[in-house]
Amino acid sequence: MKIRRVDTERYTKEALKKEAAPFMRVLAKCKDLKSARRRLYNTISSAQYELADSDNHEHVYSVIRDCARALRSMIPERSEDRAGYSVLQAIWDIACARPRPDLSPAFFADVIHLFNGLQGKVELGWHPWNGKAENLEGREAAIARSDYLDSLWAEIESLMRHSTDGMTEAAQVCHRQRKTEIQAILGCSEAEWDDWKWQIRNIVRDPETLRRIVNLTPDELERCSRTHAARLPFGITPYYASLMDADPESGKDRAIRAQVIPPSDYLDEMIAHHHERERAFDFMLERDTSPINLVTRRYPAIAILKPFNTCPQICVYCQRNWEIEAAMSPDALAPWDEIENACRWIESHPAIREVLITGGDPLALEDTQLKNILERVANIRSVDLIRVGTRTPATMPMRITDELADLLGSLRSPGKREVCIVTHVEHPYEVTPNLVSAVDRLRRQGIGVYNQLVYTFYVSRRFEAAHLRLLLRRAGIDPYYTFVPKGKEETRSYRVPIARILQEQKEEARLLPGTRRTDETVYNLPGLGKNYLRAIQHRDLISILPDGSRVYVYHPWEKNITRCNAYISADVPILEYLDRLLKIGEDKEDYESIWYYF
Repeated sequence: MKIRRVDTERYTKEALKKEAAPFMRVLAKCKDLKSARRRLYNTISSAQYELADSDNHEHVYSVIRDCARALRSMIPERSEDRAGYSVLQAIWDIACARPRPDLSPAFFADVIHLFNGLQGKVELGWHPWNGKAENLEGREAAIARSDYLDSLWAEIESLMRHSTDGMTEAAQVCHRQRKTEIQAILGCSEAEWDDWKWQIRNIVRDPETLRRIVNLTPDELERCSRTHAARLPFGITPYYASLMDADPESGKDRAIRAQVIPPSDYLDEMIAHHHERERAFDFMLERDTSPINLVTRRYPAIAILKPFNTCPQICVYCQRNWEIEAAMSPDALAPWDEIENACRWIESHPAIREVLITGGDPLALEDTQLKNILERVANIRSVDLIRVGTRTPATMPMRITDELADLLGSLRSPGKREVCIVTHVEHPYEVTPNLVSAVDRLRRQGIGVYNQLVYTFYVSRRFEAAHLRLLLRRAGIDPYYTFVPKGKEETRSYRVPIARILQEQKEEARLLPGTRRTDETVYNLPGLGKNYLRAIQHRDLISILPDGSRVYVYHPWEKNITRCNAYISADVPILEYLDRLLKIGEDKEDYESIWYYF
C-alpha cells in the first residue's frame, strides 16, 4: 500500500496571512503587544457579532462562535503565563513579517482553521443533510427524514466494516486456524488450551517464543528483543496470541499487536528511566493519593485496593507500568497482614461505600486466594458495592469458569451489596465467542459487566469505537468509560487529540441507540481523578505551541466545592494525528471537522 502524507505545503505563514487577512491587517498596525492584544480581541468579537446577524446556517454559526471563543481564550496574559508561550506574539510577528522559524506546519494548520472557522469559511459534514425535507410537512417530511436516516446508517455500517470484529465467520475461522497452529507448536491439547492455568504457565515472555507462534515483522521482532533485553514488563497469553493474524500487513489485528508489542518511543523512555520508574512514570501521582499501602483514594465514597501487583498479560500503555515487574511475578501477591491492614483502614473510613479491587489483575489469582480477599472486603459494613477490575475476558476468557462465576455471585446480597466486573475490551477484534461465553457465565450469576475503553490511536478510525460499543452490548457488556490516553511521554504513540475524542462522541457515538452509548468520556488527571469532557466548562484551551500541540487547562471535579489547583497539559498536534491516519489508509476528508472541536 502506498503511504500517503498530509500536504504540509498548505500550511505556511503565507497561507495564514492570506486566510486571516482582515485580522493580520489589524495586527500589522499595532506598535506593541499590549495594543495587539486589545485590538485582536475586539476584532474577533466584532467579527463574531457581525456574522451572528448574517444568513449563515446555524451549524456554521456554531463553528464561528466556537472559534471566536477559542481564539479569545488564547489572547490574555493569564493564558500565556500558564502555557509558557504566546500565540498572540507568534501571530503578531507573522503579521509584521518578522521571522518565526520555530513555527511548524501543524501550528499554522490549527491557527488557519481557527480563523477560517471564525469567518464562516467551513465545509462540514461527512454525510451532509440533503435538505429534501426542509419544505415538507407531516407524513411527507417524516418519510423524507426516514429515507435520509436509512442512507446515513448504510454509510455508518460501511465504515464499521473497516474494522473487523471477532464474531464474524471469517474471523472465527482465522482464529481457530491460528489456535491450531499454536497448539501444535506448543504441544498443547484442547483440554490444556481451555485450562486457564495452562495459559498462565505458557505465557509468552520472550521474543523467540513469540516469533515461533506469531508472524512478526522485522521491526516488531526488534522491538520485542529490546524489551526482553531491558527486562521490561512483557507477557502475552497463548489465547491472545491466537488473535494475531498470519499476515501482519493486513492491518486487521493492528490494535491487538499494539496492545502488547511496545513502540520504539516507549522503549526509549522506559529504558532511560529504568532505575527511577516510580518518579518518571507514576502519572496519576498514586504516591500522593495512597494513604496506606495497597490503597488509593481520590474521591469521597470509593477507594482502590491493589492486593495483587501483576497480570497474565502486559498492556503497553498500562497506568501502572512503573509498578509491575513482569507477567505473573511470583511475589506479586501482597502479604496477608498488609491486605488486612488495608481493609482495616477502609473500615475506619465509613464514607467509603465502594471498593475497586484491581492491581494488577486480581482474577489471575487462584480461587481460594481471591475468595479470601473478596470475603474480607465484603465483611466491611460500609461497603455496598465491590468492583473487580480485570482484563481476563479479553486476554484469557477461560479464566471465567463456572466456579469463579459462582464465587462472585455468592458475594451478592441484593439490596445490601452488589458485585460487578469492570473489564477492558479495546477493539472489535477482541470480541470473540470465547469472550461472549465468559461474560454470559458472569451475567447468569447476576454480575454486571462494564467496559473501560482507552481511546488510543489504534481504535480511533471513523466508527471503530462505535462498532465496539454495538458488539459489547450484544455480548452483555455495558460501555462505562472512554478514557483519553494519559499524557505519559512513554505512551505518546497511543495518544489521540482531545478534538478527535470530542468529534467521535458528537458525530459517531451520538448516532447509536442510547443503550449502546452509555460510556462517559474522561481524562484522568494526576492526583485529581476524572475530568469529564462532556462540557466546555471542564477545560479551557489556552494556547497552541509551535509544534501544533494545543494546551488545555483542565479543571478538577471538585472545583465548585473547594479551592484546588487545575492541571495544564499539551495535547497531540491534530496535523500529526491526521498524517498517521493517512499512512494507514484513511481519508483525511472524513475527519475534516476535527479542527472545530475544542
